[in-house]
Amino acid sequence: MKTIKFSLIILFLLIFSVCDAQRKAVFIIVDGISADVIEKLETPVLREIAKQGGYARAYVGGEKGGYSQSPTISAVGYNHLLTGTWTNKHNVWDNDIKAPNYHYWNIFRIVENANPQLKTAIFSSWTDNRTKLAGEGLPEAGNLKLDYAFDGFELDEKKFPHTEDRKFMLAIDEHVAAEAGRYIASNGPDLSWVYLEFTDDMGHMYGDGPEYYDAIKKADAQVGKVWNAIKERAQKYGEQWMIVITTDHGRDAKTGKGHGGQTDRERTTWITTNVKDLNQRFRQNLAVTDIMPSILRFMNIAIQEATAAEVDGVPFIGQVSVSNLKAKREGDNLTLTWNVIDPKGKAEVLLSVTNNFKEGKTDRYISLGQTEVSKGKHVVNVSQYKSAFYKIRLKAPANEVNTWVK
Repeated sequence: MKTIKFSLIILFLLIFSVCDAQRKAVFIIVDGISADVIEKLETPVLREIAKQGGYARAYVGGEKGGYSQSPTISAVGYNHLLTGTWTNKHNVWDNDIKAPNYHYWNIFRIVENANPQLKTAIFSSWTDNRTKLAGEGLPEAGNLKLDYAFDGFELDEKKFPHTEDRKFMLAIDEHVAAEAGRYIASNGPDLSWVYLEFTDDMGHMYGDGPEYYDAIKKADAQVGKVWNAIKERAQKYGEQWMIVITTDHGRDAKTGKGHGGQTDRERTTWITTNVKDLNQRFRQNLAVTDIMPSILRFMNIAIQEATAAEVDGVPFIGQVSVSNLKAKREGDNLTLTWNVIDPKGKAEVLLSVTNNFKEGKTDRYISLGQTEVSKGKHVVNVSQYKSAFYKIRLKAPANEVNTWVK
């Protein structure tokens, strides 16, 4: 009898430990790799990760021709991921990063605000990723302080002498990836960002060709250092890990050297993850802005409502009701349309005629009632709310989406 009771206790503890396992996440940006290229090359590490979870094409650049259209430029793309918003909100338009709007909180700020005990880390060649995009130490960015920073190596010309062939960037990426693997394996930070640049350098210099392809294969091996660290920790400590690998933009179709515009190839990117709980969104118009809310959902971290109301991304894991909200004004009516992912339940329509959030203030939302999620369309009369600008939120059972009318 004692043996049976002891076995039941052990079983209970095992079940509890699995359910209560720490959830940690790493996202990796490998710069400037178009989807068509990553799909044709042999990348054994990325493919192993995708086998556990999935791979899908995604897009950057916001809505082409719409209010959220954004340049397909590196720092712009990084901030899409960090904030889950397009450039019309986060206000990073190029690599100068002149005036980010920190009212749109980035993922590190959300995590540290939700639980200051969680550990954060960044591994990168650029200091700007930490000091300007994340805004570390800036009062306007919440005086964020990452727990570990391993970056700024492009400024160290003594250790990494700059050469015209840009091979010093390969050495920096190797340095960054090795430390990311080492630190994650030994310390297991809760949220980490790894940034690798050399692939974009080779794209700019050579375009589509052997040098660019070789750089991508080398980056795959560098990702492997982080992936091996994650697998080691998962096995040793029973932690649950999410890894997401993506890129910040594609390349121009003519030569493969440029980017920044709105051609399909420049806008088309990709996302690879090991997470199994992928929903229909992962195969449906996936965007770089979806990564932030997906990681937070995996980590069981709620986004405070005012910030959540502005997030443009949709989680690609777990339950999701709707995506791709659109609004069209026709006289006194707004016609709302959305993609139905889970038709169950009702959604509330909320309307604001202000954009005070942009300045760190509060927007007043008016409820325009509810509609069936399954309909995918709803018409609201706004004759009593005359305005040249509307913000609309659709709050469905499993998630929320938003759009603007200008």
